[in-house]
Amino acid sequence: MMKKNRYKFLMGVVLLLGTVFLSSCSNMVVLDPKGPIGSEEAFLIKIAFILMLIVVLPVFVMVIWFSVRYRASNKKATYKPNWAHSHKIELVVWLVPIAIVAALSYLTWVKTHELDPYKPLESEVKPIRIEVVSTDWNWLFIYPDYNIAVVNHLVFPANAPLNFKLTSASVMTSFFIPQLGSQIYVMAGMQTKLHLLADHEGTYLGQNIEYSGNGYETMHFDAVATSQEEFEDWVEKAKQSPDKMTLATFKEFSEPNINYPVTTYSSVAPKLFNHIMMQFMGWMGGSDHNMNMTDDMDDMHHMHSMQDSTKMHEGHGAMTMPSDSGDVHTKTMEDK
Repeated sequence: MMKKNRYKFLMGVVLLLGTVFLSSCSNMVVLDPKGPIGSEEAFLIKIAFILMLIVVLPVFVMVIWFSVRYRASNKKATYKPNWAHSHKIELVVWLVPIAIVAALSYLTWVKTHELDPYKPLESEVKPIRIEVVSTDWNWLFIYPDYNIAVVNHLVFPANAPLNFKLTSASVMTSFFIPQLGSQIYVMAGMQTKLHLLADHEGTYLGQNIEYSGNGYETMHFDAVATSQEEFEDWVEKAKQSPDKMTLATFKEFSEPNINYPVTTYSSVAPKLFNHIMMQFMGWMGGSDHNMNMTDDMDDMHHMHSMQDSTKMHEGHGAMTMPSDSGDVHTKTMEDK
């Protein structure tokens, strides 16, 4: 009878721990994915957690079990004061952690390549290109294919790949839509890329998860996945907005401001995204006349791609660079 009661007690403790864990997970939106990237990452989190529980749960169970079975009042428990070693226990203690680490290492290696944020998503649907600019403490979303922009509100069709290019007009931030997956850092003078997709219509939380000053806690936005028809209607309404995102408008917008209201702009200054990025790249000769050089840049780790559009004439000591108009500008050593 006592033995049966002890087992019931142990089972009760395990169920209690499970209930506490599951209740704490109810508010974890990362585990409620709404896209293929988010689903893969949620799966990876769950698998990693389960693998680690292989070590954690037995420890909790044995702590309780040993305390009950080997209590001073239990005269039936085996007493071995000179016990020192067991090859079987030693085998379990070493092989189980090694197996867990090996499994986690394999998953990490495979998923790191599969979920590379720079890797475009395969789809028959035409991707939506979105240029993202973070400021203090707001988000600007530019749709270059539609020549519109919106502040602190991201709208896109469900089941369409989203190709993000991101940069900052201030300090480093981190762009993250938890239910879609893959957060990415956003840095001044640099361009990062991110590819996401929502397979369900709905409104999801988007936020900055990198502390960036006083307005950090308000730097969030709604990411709205709509039907294709609703997205096209939204684009048409955006084009009718009286507001325009000019360089002067952006300068005013980029001033430190908390809770900037959602604003839609019917047009955007040409190559505004490049202009914002290049203003922090004076050390490499960045200026408005050669902003086109950044069109295909991935980030500072991909700067070598610029060499494809630049020709060095060693014999004459000159460098030729294509300009926006298509003309060739030659910069000689004397110009320096």
